[in-house]
Amino acid sequence: MRFVIVGAGRVGRRTARVLEEEGHDVTVIERDPQVIEGVRSEAFDVVEGDGANEEDLLSMGLEEVDGLGALSGDVTANLVACMIAKSHGCRTVLRVDNDYREYVLGKYASDVDEVVYPERLGAIAAKNALMGGSIRAIADVAQNVQLVELTVTERAPMHGYSLSELELPSNARLLGFGKHGEAVSLPGDDHSLERGDRVIVIADFDSMADVRELIVGPTAAPA
Repeated sequence: MRFVIVGAGRVGRRTARVLEEEGHDVTVIERDPQVIEGVRSEAFDVVEGDGANEEDLLSMGLEEVDGLGALSGDVTANLVACMIAKSHGCRTVLRVDNDYREYVLGKYASDVDEVVYPERLGAIAAKNALMGGSIRAIADVAQNVQLVELTVTERAPMHGYSLSELELPSNARLLGFGKHGEAVSLPGDDHSLERGDRVIVIADFDSMADVRELIVGPTAAPA
């Protein structure tokens, strides 16, 4: 999948790095030349430009981009970038800087698919938001440990199996389970994994891709 990240600050860099490590094509657009020089050694591509400028964004070939993460520290610029990207069919994720903006933009910004406040959840939240709705970060428990909610799809290898048959990596633990449309509770061995069911897992970052593959299945293009 191909992603564009607006902003090469801490959140943008870490999100780009996570996506790149998972095999995705990532380009970061940054307007500050000094910041660009500081990230030249990263594996992802970095180009100079203003993510809130229509001409600069269109030069990224948005028609071929699956998702745009507007992750700069400028909320207004992030919103403009999302408006431009959404008009070209991209999934859009917007970074905000406080709880109220997370609430109000999430409720009223029609050109934004998901609003994230990564200072609270960590850059893993931005990455998961870009990937789509089957994975939702709950919290960064430690530097390399995340608590996530995964939604079972029909593509999942474990679809139709019981929780007792779910074999997670050694550094991942199942903490909660909720049938589709029901509240999450403690998991029981007899519960079966069906489409729309939610699973709460705590896992080391290095194991998260394997956990996702088991419960969600192969990553699909965002809707």
